[in-house]
Amino acid sequence: MILFNPKKHNIEYKDPKTRELMQKVIDFMEEKGLKSIKKDWHDKTWNYEFVEFMKENQVLATLMTPSGYGADDSRWDTYRNTQFAEISAFYGITYWYTFQVSMLGLGPVWLGSNEQIKHKTAELLQNGDVFAFGLSEKEHGADIYSSDMMLKPAGEGQYLADGDKYYIGNGNEAALVSTFGKMSDTGDYVFFGVDSKHPKYECVKNTVNEQNYVAEYVLNDYPITDADIMEKGPKAWDNMLNTINVCKFNLGFGAIGLCEHAFFEAIDHAATRNVYSQYVTDFPHVKRLFTDAYARLCAMKLFAQRATDYMRSASENDRRYLLFNPMVKMKVTSQGEDVINHLWDVIAAKGFEKEPFFEIAAHEIRMLPKLEGTVHVNMALVIKFMKNYFFNPGEFPEVPVRDDSANDDFLFNQGPTKGLSKIQFHDYNIAYNSVNLPNVEVFKEQINAFKAFLIKATPDEHQSKDIEYLLALGECFTLVAYGQLILESKKLRGIDDEVIEEIFDVLVRDFSKYAVDIMTKPSSSDTQKEHARAMIKTPIPNAERFEKVWQEQIYSLKGQYKMED
Repeated sequence: MILFNPKKHNIEYKDPKTRELMQKVIDFMEEKGLKSIKKDWHDKTWNYEFVEFMKENQVLATLMTPSGYGADDSRWDTYRNTQFAEISAFYGITYWYTFQVSMLGLGPVWLGSNEQIKHKTAELLQNGDVFAFGLSEKEHGADIYSSDMMLKPAGEGQYLADGDKYYIGNGNEAALVSTFGKMSDTGDYVFFGVDSKHPKYECVKNTVNEQNYVAEYVLNDYPITDADIMEKGPKAWDNMLNTINVCKFNLGFGAIGLCEHAFFEAIDHAATRNVYSQYVTDFPHVKRLFTDAYARLCAMKLFAQRATDYMRSASENDRRYLLFNPMVKMKVTSQGEDVINHLWDVIAAKGFEKEPFFEIAAHEIRMLPKLEGTVHVNMALVIKFMKNYFFNPGEFPEVPVRDDSANDDFLFNQGPTKGLSKIQFHDYNIAYNSVNLPNVEVFKEQINAFKAFLIKATPDEHQSKDIEYLLALGECFTLVAYGQLILESKKLRGIDDEVIEEIFDVLVRDFSKYAVDIMTKPSSSDTQKEHARAMIKTPIPNAERFEKVWQEQIYSLKGQYKMED
């Protein structure tokens, strides 16, 4: 089974301690029950219960303390962190979010050079505290260059911090808020830690009407010493971006968890609801909606799992993760919206009801593409890799499945954040030529047509500066890399041909949609329209394949999981 099922706990781990820890998380949530989860969600109750549970079981301390700073079994292991992200999000983004923004807050600590604050943070983790990442500001939004948070020298290693931060998760309870600002005297960037319970820290409000607490906070002459400073200068800037590199990865797994729970609930509802003298799942359009939703969800998971392998295998000489990482944030989360939309089209009004979990999923899935940089911001990053990806491949050893119990040391030694356009990738044709399946072959025709577009109908100077135009090209590029890692996952994780074919049935249609978008751009020339038209293809249908996937992979999920009240 590709989808996570808490009743079976069908996730593999290399060490028994990790499995035991994840089982405790599942047991806690299952014992809490759906009715309690929904009541807290409707009442917008912050998840103190879950934080207390994590404290008692050393969850954050185990998962987010790098080796050498905590208990012997503590490590920063991206594989198990993503499993926790998926499991916690299965029960709602609130539980995932506390973990996610704690990870963001911890990033500047572990990336920094201040050993004193690292050991202090390890103690806070063992105490069960949560953390926050003070980056964005109300006046500047995503313009992080323009931070107004100032750290003023006050002599003899003393400083005073003044300024405000906005949209800061866990800002109500964090024992340490990693705050990004500038030195008032030099203008250098700086990261320093503050405590949300300090009298000079003013938690103004929750900026959102949600169960999550997303704070606005103000520092009023907050006293800081050298012991509180994680980093100064250009490295503080690099540490900020590298923290986001590490942590935005989790958003894709948050979307996967939400969609998995919603899928179980939707198939149970549709398969037991009889209208017009037949069950809802007997209608052909419902079968198609479910199959497309399943194909998209499997693709999300297969891509994100494979991207995890690249993340964990990264090095100074292999930075391919910097393409796949924003795609997990951008592509996987936006595909999650499509999955929920397909399921909602099936269950219709049921999706609005206050008792089922689906209400949570339908609301919260919209958040993920818009956090840690919008889809558009991440697409602009992804486009920088397009030239080398298609036209200047490098050679690398094959990256294995990385589910081993190891500390991911490189993530805290990523180095400067420049030079993205120089990063090379292995030849994507290796993955595409590893199978001989009809819809994969159609997709390869679309890839070749897209490359021909880039060579023979290259965007002119005006189009190259038109973000809207580049985003349309980026969607096609993203699909190529998406399909590549899915095919690599097929080989490494033994995925059935039929599932891969249904996935590429969807991808062929998506590629055609984006090609139409390019073709109809007002600035597209006749030559560009002609080449864009060549990208429009139709997937090859196979009724027997479709029915097999429907019966064995989708309809068979009926009755497999239901959360009790």
